[in-house]
Amino acid sequence: MADEHNSTDESDSESPSELHGILQKWTNYIHGWQDRYIVLKNGTLSYYKSEQELGYGCRGALLLAKATIKPHEFDECRFDVSVNDCVWYLRTDNLETKQLWVDALESYKAESGYGTGSENSLKRHGSSVSLQSNSFSTASTNSFKKTGRNLREKLAELDTFKDILSGQVDVLQQFFDTCADSAEKNGFNVNADIDNAKKSLPDIDFKGEAITFRTTTAAVLDTLAHCVDLVMQREESWRKRLEKETERRRKAERVSKSYFEQLQKVRNVHPGPDLEEGPHSVIADDEFYDAVESGLDKIEEEQDFRERLKTGRAVPPSPPPTVSPAAHHRLWCEIDQLTRQEVAMAKLGVGECGGPGWQLFAEDGEMRMYRREEEVDGMVVDPLKAVHVVKGFTGREICHYFFSPQYRYEWETTLEHMQVVETIADDTLIFLQTHKRIWPASQRDCLFWSHLRMMPNDQDSEGPCVWAVVNHSTELPDFPANTGKCLRLTVTVTLLAQTRIDPPKDGSPITRDNISCKITYCSQVNPGGWAPASVLRAVYKREYPKFLKRFTAYVINQTKNKPIMF
Repeated sequence: MADEHNSTDESDSESPSELHGILQKWTNYIHGWQDRYIVLKNGTLSYYKSEQELGYGCRGALLLAKATIKPHEFDECRFDVSVNDCVWYLRTDNLETKQLWVDALESYKAESGYGTGSENSLKRHGSSVSLQSNSFSTASTNSFKKTGRNLREKLAELDTFKDILSGQVDVLQQFFDTCADSAEKNGFNVNADIDNAKKSLPDIDFKGEAITFRTTTAAVLDTLAHCVDLVMQREESWRKRLEKETERRRKAERVSKSYFEQLQKVRNVHPGPDLEEGPHSVIADDEFYDAVESGLDKIEEEQDFRERLKTGRAVPPSPPPTVSPAAHHRLWCEIDQLTRQEVAMAKLGVGECGGPGWQLFAEDGEMRMYRREEEVDGMVVDPLKAVHVVKGFTGREICHYFFSPQYRYEWETTLEHMQVVETIADDTLIFLQTHKRIWPASQRDCLFWSHLRMMPNDQDSEGPCVWAVVNHSTELPDFPANTGKCLRLTVTVTLLAQTRIDPPKDGSPITRDNISCKITYCSQVNPGGWAPASVLRAVYKREYPKFLKRFTAYVINQTKNKPIMF
């Protein structure tokens, strides 16, 4: 991963290490981690897209003198280097290489002399005291206020004793100088020299000064001993608190690491720098949308690949019974009432559906898509209404493919798992669908009943019938919402399809070129969890037209070589 280069010059043998090699660098939420060629030299950390770009200049650089190096809490191979608001997220292949880089970066930082003196001193001299925890430092400072005050008082006493001792030493030195001068003149006679000194310095009480000097010196030694005791007590208290703090942090790291590992397994967390869906997310709306858009594009690519590999054709469906056996089910009152209500609303024009507020947001040929902006408890639940006319299939055919579970994996690209949890009747089913997770949004599931119904055409009872499929969220005790890894979204979706026939003027048989289908699609989705409103609306605007085009193209492809079903 990285090669270490030490200078061969003996005079530079103690200079910080120089490193270069390939590390993983976090680029953005679309491309994630990418290999980059990193160079550490002369107190500067710079990066290139590859080693071949060394001659063209670096793509970015950080001055380590003012940088902060922080190993990641959970990812043992990751460390972050930041200067003010600029942060590089870096990762190595193994723990040893990561430690090599961190040590080299720290050595440059220590050489620069930046940072607080106490912290640098402790790091250079290998002290076991950690200054990393703000809470620990604050608590310790408060607990040692009394000890610190006593120590300052003793230091003030020592300062006073210093002044006293300086005066006493000056007096004694003057006395000894006088004795020395007398000895040079009169020969060496101790008693005579002392007597002459006393006569020359009549104002000095030699005995008293000597006693005072001894007392002051003893007081200084006692105060120093007291200071040493206070320092030792403080160091012992710091050591005990450090042991407790270290053990607490180890426990917290073990718990956090275990939780993070479980979260990765359960929710398939994207390997980015610690950002998730939630009301406190710091991901900007445009980055959130870019990530979701990229995920949806990837799902479509996978669907296209499956389509190319798919072989075989489905068996044409048999016509549904006239009377639904679902009439005896406990949910039938809700199903029948809501189906009639939603079909009636779908038949109304845009200006008639609940008054003003509808906005045209997509138009392509005869397709028109409208929406209203609505929120419930801060969540976007914009109602959608789409009107589209497509040639080549009938209303019965499109409703059949929209309702039947055997086709859902083929046209619903976001589907990860689909299960029919209850078959109420051939025309009424209860589905549990789990949708693919699109990072950074959480994974969603949906529990709903789906009902297929045929109704006479109000305009011409002898003409082709109108077909409808209504999907609506429900609840079952065996499948509770918001358990495990998924959030439960709720939906009300109506697909209304009316066949139109343009008979050949020459009386020849009707073909698919003579039929078209007017499709009315109404949808209201509550995402069941937090996501930026602007992102949801941007996704709806992008995905709904694509869905309608994709689904109608799928039905055309499935029916083009089959007998027409009216």
